Amino acid sequence: MSPHTVTNYQRDLKQLLAFCNQHDLAGWQVIKSSHIRQFIAQLHRQGLAGRSIQRSLSAVRSLYRFLIREGLAENNPAQAVQAPKVEKRLPSTLDVDQMNGLLEGTRQDSMIASRDRAMMELFYSSGLRLAELASLNIRDVDFGDHLVYVTGKGNKSRVVPVGKQAIKALQTWLTKRDDLNFFDQTALFITQQGKRLGVRSIQKRLSFWGKKQGISDHVHPHRLRHAFASHMLESSGDLRAVQELLGHADISTTQIYTHVDFQHLAKVYDMAHPRAKKK
Repeated sequence: MSPHTVTNYQRDLKQLLAFCNQHDLAGWQVIKSSHIRQFIAQLHRQGLAGRSIQRSLSAVRSLYRFLIREGLAENNPAQAVQAPKVEKRLPSTLDVDQMNGLLEGTRQDSMIASRDRAMMELFYSSGLRLAELASLNIRDVDFGDHLVYVTGKGNKSRVVPVGKQAIKALQTWLTKRDDLNFFDQTALFITQQGKRLGVRSIQKRLSFWGKKQGISDHVHPHRLRHAFASHMLESSGDLRAVQELLGHADISTTQIYTHVDFQHLAKVYDMAHPRAKKK
């Protein structure tokens, strides 16, 4: 598990422990499904979002799987408890014109601008997550075959194509990067002080360029990843390919991240449905 996931699970289980202390539940063996339902209801009353409640329930189930394996519990009281349904919301995206304006408007006339343009081109070209891009090293980019080697969630690796414009922007950035003389630093994206650029700094840089280009909604790395997925799906209609490119283990996750515009849906319908086909 990633450190972020571990921290969240710790927080969830501390909440469970506090609940047990409030209700004089002195051991894991005495907790029943009714207690877990009370716990979930309490989280709901506290205003916790449905997705966070689902994660808390997942943490409790994982805990009990461990306890059963260690002989400290006989059954899993959280197994039969259902979390509240979560509304599937599509992340906001940028259309093709907005993306082109954002990228073309970021001129590569300085070291910082060159770096930022390369980052944004790579986000949009390859659909990388923020943490994936931040952890890239120079050797992870294959300039000959136009590929990037990515380590994603769960330490899973994948290889993703890199577009010509992104390759060109990366080469321009690396030329300017060499002028800084930090040849011992392996990170692909660095600060003027030669340190690896952190995730918070990347977020701030994208927000800066979004405001500079007059884009009303906040520009952040996930919006570029979502734009990549949306535009790829709208053009190809190949959900499986987009799933592979994004590094999703479950295709249902890809369906949440991506959307097909109505024009594309109507076209597919007209071509495929027997009663819609024109003679």
